[in-house]
Amino acid sequence: MPHAGRLFRLSLPVLLALPLVLVGAGPVGAVDRPVVELSRSQAGTGGSITVTGSGWRPRALLTLLVCGQAEPDRGVTGGTNSCANADGRAVTTDAEGRFRRELPVVEPPVPCPCVVHVATVTGAGAEADAALHVAGHAVEPLPAERSGGRLSLLADTRLRGSDGLLTWFGSPPARTLEVTVGNVGTSPVRNPVFQVGTSHGVFAPQWQDQRWRGTIRPGGKARIELPVELAAGAHGDYTVSLKYGGKVLAEHPWGVGRPWGVTLFWALVLLVVPAALFRAGLAVVDHVRPRHPGHAARPARRLRLPAARRPSAPPWFAPDADPPGPGKP
Repeated sequence: MPHAGRLFRLSLPVLLALPLVLVGAGPVGAVDRPVVELSRSQAGTGGSITVTGSGWRPRALLTLLVCGQAEPDRGVTGGTNSCANADGRAVTTDAEGRFRRELPVVEPPVPCPCVVHVATVTGAGAEADAALHVAGHAVEPLPAERSGGRLSLLADTRLRGSDGLLTWFGSPPARTLEVTVGNVGTSPVRNPVFQVGTSHGVFAPQWQDQRWRGTIRPGGKARIELPVELAAGAHGDYTVSLKYGGKVLAEHPWGVGRPWGVTLFWALVLLVVPAALFRAGLAVVDHVRPRHPGHAARPARRLRLPAARRPSAPPWFAPDADPPGPGKP
C-alpha cells in the first residue's frame, strides 16, 4: 500500500495537466480555412445583406459577388460570367484576417441556386462561398457534375526565364509557367486545355486558352509548362494565374522591370535630331545667302610689314663725303 500511495502522488500532477494539454492541442488535423457568413440566407432584390468573414490572409484585398448556378460545395460552375460583376464590392481584411461588408442583393445573369462568392484579388489564391436565396429569381438545377478526370495543383508554381537586351529596349517580356498537377479523378485527362491569365495591379486577368499535349492517368501527375507573354513595353507588378475547369489552380507574382533602353533612345533622339536640323539649317542659309558681284574677284590684300629702319651713319662716315684734308678743320 505505501507503493500505491506514492504512485498516486506522482501521477496526480500528470492527471491534472492532461486536460490542459488536450484542450490546447485542439482537434487533430484542423486547418484554418477562409469562412464566409451572411446576416440572412434569403433576401429580395434591392435589399442588402451583411457579409462577414474570418480565416483570410491579413491585409488581403477581396471581392464580393452574387453569383448564380453555384453551390458552396461545387463553387461557381460558370466562372465570373455567372456573377453580377457590376454590383460587386471590395473589402480589405484586418490584421487578423477578418472583414465585414455590406453587399447589395441583385439578380445574377444566370438562374439560381446562388451564392455570395468571396475571392482574393492578389497574392495567394483563396475563395469561399455562402449560399444565398434571391427571392423572385429563377431557379434551375445545376448541370450534372462530370465524372472523370480532375486536375489539382500538387506543387508550387514558378516562372522560368529572364529578360534580354531586346526586352530592355521594349520587346515583350516572356516567361514559362511551370506547375505540377495531379489527376485526382477516375479517368484519364487527355490534352487538357488550360487558361493562362495575366493581370496588372487590381485589374482582372486577361485569359488565354492554351492546350497541353499529353495524357495524365488517374492518380498520376505531370509537369506542365506553358508560355506567358506580356505586351511590348510592359513594366510593373503582374500576377500570372492558371485556371482549369473554371477554377483557379495557381497564381504567381511577376515583377517586370522598366525598359530603360527606350528612355535612352528617346533622350538621344531629342538631342541628336535638333542638332542635326540646326546644322542643316546653317548649311542651307550659307548656300542661299546673296553675295556682292565683285566680292569674289577681289584679290586678297597682302599685308605689308614696315621695313626695319637702319640707324643713320654720321656725316663723316658717308661714302661720298670727302675726307678731311690737311689744313681743313
